[in-house]
Amino acid sequence: MHRYSILFEEITDPEFPVGWYYANMPTLNLTTHGKGLEGARATAVDLLQLWFAEKRAHGEDIPQVPSDRYSSNPG
Repeated sequence: MHRYSILFEEITDPEFPVGWYYANMPTLNLTTHGKGLEGARATAVDLLQLWFAEKRAHGEDIPQVPSDRYSSNPG
């Protein structure tokens, strides 16, 4: 099972309607957006599933997040 952090950020661009959020997966360099936090989460899950399928179809590796990636211990 793969686990990746998703960072949510409210979109403040005046061209977007109020209440839309970015969903960013920095480890994979992927970003999407959706209406509300649940909409952004749902589109992030969809994007991840498509991204995984594409990687597998081409025999490419799927990056793993190191277990100490967010550790506060520098050494």
